[in-house]
Amino acid sequence: MPSLAGTIPAPSSMAPATRLDAVSNQRALDQFLRGVERRALRMAELGCGSRDDALDMVQDAMCGFVRHYAEKPAAEWAPLFYRVLDSRLNDYRRRRTVRSRWLAVFDRAPDGEDSDLDPVAQAPDLQEPGPLMRLAGGEAGQALEAALKALPLRQRQAFLLRLWEGFDVATTAQVMHCSEGSVKTHLSRALAALRRALEDHQ
Repeated sequence: MPSLAGTIPAPSSMAPATRLDAVSNQRALDQFLRGVERRALRMAELGCGSRDDALDMVQDAMCGFVRHYAEKPAAEWAPLFYRVLDSRLNDYRRRRTVRSRWLAVFDRAPDGEDSDLDPVAQAPDLQEPGPLMRLAGGEAGQALEAALKALPLRQRQAFLLRLWEGFDVATTAQVMHCSEGSVKTHLSRALAALRRALEDHQ
């Protein structure tokens, strides 16, 4: 994924000290984006099932984040970035739902019944396993990936933000635009579903 370096150039009319601050901020921003891009891509892949769509989504989220939040304190960048990415994932899901409804009219099974194939389950297997998959390894890793894909979006987001990114409940709620109680509920249901799906690998 190309770096977003240079997207916030310091105006040449700035005073030298101000230009130094802008250059320092640009470096910190580039480092932050490089630090989150792999995990963000993995999160997007799990959400949409397509590496190409995920790349576009993360790139769009990075551009939106830079455009709106680059001047915020660096300590606030992580939750703000994941809020932007969460918004892009929700938009993608809404568009896919609308598109699926329209396509369902034309995509009937041969016997006249609606096809019950899950488009996420039919997505191609992803080659890059990511941190969670590398920890689990082998068949367990594939089972974990399948279980994560099978989770509802909000449960998957709560799981990844809390346990993968390490955000606390309050920050996760801020990213997901929901209450802290909802985060706890989504996470509890995600953990229960993952335990059931992975009980053969425990």
